[in-house]
Amino acid sequence: MTSVAVLGTGIMGAAMARNLCGAGLDVRVWNRTRAKAEPLAEAGARVADDPAGAVDGADLVLTVLHDSAATLAAVHAAAPALTAGTVWLQCTTAGLEGLPPLAGFAAERGLLFVDAPVLGTRGPAEAGQLTVLAAGPEAARGPAAPALDAVGARTVWVGEEPGAATRLKLVCNSWVLALTHGTAEALALAAGLGVDPQDFLDTIESGPLDNGYLRVKAAAIRSGDLDPSFAVDTAEKDARLIVAAGDAAGVRLDVAAAGAERLRRASELGRGGQDMAASYWASFPPDAG
Repeated sequence: MTSVAVLGTGIMGAAMARNLCGAGLDVRVWNRTRAKAEPLAEAGARVADDPAGAVDGADLVLTVLHDSAATLAAVHAAAPALTAGTVWLQCTTAGLEGLPPLAGFAAERGLLFVDAPVLGTRGPAEAGQLTVLAAGPEAARGPAAPALDAVGARTVWVGEEPGAATRLKLVCNSWVLALTHGTAEALALAAGLGVDPQDFLDTIESGPLDNGYLRVKAAAIRSGDLDPSFAVDTAEKDARLIVAAGDAAGVRLDVAAAGAERLRRASELGRGGQDMAASYWASFPPDAG
């Protein structure tokens, strides 16, 4: 039986761990706040007290933590129990500067490192319908397949060079964030002008300007149901990574930079743990609710 250690059981990590259990894999989980990992025991996972306890004897390691710094800290803590040849699927959106230290750690330890960020939010993660963007050695593909098949609808291999998948993820996330902010601002402008937002949605329905993501985020804003599928604070982190990647490439990303500021303001309004659709409230004064 393939054994998998999942480090990080937040929104995405917990859903991925459940699907790994459902696929019949031997799953061990660790989270900095143990209480977030403990419910996974009901799905069949073993909850470890520390990263080393989770990875000890594991064939595969998945990291699904907030950022590269948290990921590096976790794998350093796991180091005494890691063995050469273990496949490491690094699913955190680490950014261009955050990924090399992770790849360097893997090289030092003889790990088979796969740069494997995912596309999708809570719903697809819970359904095992993520798209995994993967870059790593050919030798890792076979061993990684049981885990990749359990968490995703498809895996897009984009080469062997660590970083190739991260670069693609940043491009994809730039589009996701642009759609989110576009939806938020259109509904905010409608509110400011006294336009019924339903009139806007009805006007573009089924035309080239309509899309499913607009409908999902508009519904979240209008209902106030902001249970996070992609939280404001995480989205801001990714937005900053996107802007930094553009700067490094000599590409000015005005919309991404403005979007990062919208997310910062939303977080300051106490909405950092809500879904990124809460970008909507960044359009209004702090006392507007």
